[in-house]
Amino acid sequence: MNSKLNVVVRVDLDHARAQVIAKGHITVHSVNALYVVVKRANSLKEGLDVQLDVSHAHVDREALEMLHTASESNHLPQKIDPQQAPCTITVLAPRRVTSELRAQPPALIAA
Repeated sequence: MNSKLNVVVRVDLDHARAQVIAKGHITVHSVNALYVVVKRANSLKEGLDVQLDVSHAHVDREALEMLHTASESNHLPQKIDPQQAPCTITVLAPRRVTSELRAQPPALIAA
């Protein structure tokens, strides 16, 4: 799995839409980088609909919950956007959600 985060932004100002496509591994730490990209895209035009496509990324469960919280509240976290500008985010769900805690390997049974 590639842990490097790769982000592409597509903007259509005529139709007030932006698409942020993220690939790689999204963790609770790297999700802040996505928020910064979304904030910059959102600042291009008032009322912009931002689609955050993480469908081709490995996303930790807690990071996905953070993204859904921002989507439901229509605001980015205050530490990213202290002004709390309205931000309409739609999150395209990932195919793979990982847990930050890896499962323990099964214990070997001595015979």
